[in-house]
Amino acid sequence: MDNDKVLALFDQQMREGARPESPAARVERVGGVVRHFGPDPTWNGVIWSDLDEAGAEREIAAQVRHFTELGREFEWKLYAHDTPGDLGERLMAAGFVPEPTEALMVAESAAQAGEVALAEGIELVPVTDEAGIDLMAAVHEQAFGTDSSRLARSMKLQLAEAPDTLVAVLATAHGVPVSAARMELIPGTQFAGLWGGGTAEAWRGKGIYRALVSYRARIAAERGYRYLQVDASDDSRPILHRLGFAQLSTTTPYLYELP
Repeated sequence: MDNDKVLALFDQQMREGARPESPAARVERVGGVVRHFGPDPTWNGVIWSDLDEAGAEREIAAQVRHFTELGREFEWKLYAHDTPGDLGERLMAAGFVPEPTEALMVAESAAQAGEVALAEGIELVPVTDEAGIDLMAAVHEQAFGTDSSRLARSMKLQLAEAPDTLVAVLATAHGVPVSAARMELIPGTQFAGLWGGGTAEAWRGKGIYRALVSYRARIAAERGYRYLQVDASDDSRPILHRLGFAQLSTTTPYLYELP
């Protein structure tokens, strides 16, 4: 895999050429940014930017005005290779607050699609209805310690409006959900996004994360998506590295809250 070429393709397809996540959402290219916005539970934020030192502050201020007028808190998703090099500092000066940095990691789907043996009693169960999504949200709250209600609303909307773009799966141990993950499929791109993968603490280290990656990789490859993409936390990054994922960049969410 040519990392530089794949990163350029990712920027082109997933950021600059981003598509709305639902019929109610919109994507606009204005000036040097591409932004995504819409009503709750839509994600609101800047996906891509191509700014220079002279115009960065002006463009940041324009996006703050846009989202403030909509009454939306929003995120500026900054990648390490974005310009200018001090864009993060400029965002903080404008009132944005950075969240933890994650690694942009990519692998070829076919290379991750092998079968993984699971311990006795552990099964992978496809999620195809709202009851399954509620179970996923409960597992994520156990695994990550965060409120997953907005995620559940978003997934239910996606399941109703665009079911072919969502793959969701639970891992159960003797019938009890202990881990969950999902995959976002964007038509017209070569990338399938892996999200979640949260496992209850007592069930970590048993190969469930690897099995969830493999499960989704097989589906991605069958549907013609060449690459898997992950925004990896510090916990996930070493696991993905061992599986053969390459780190192409880093990404940091900068959040702007309404006054």
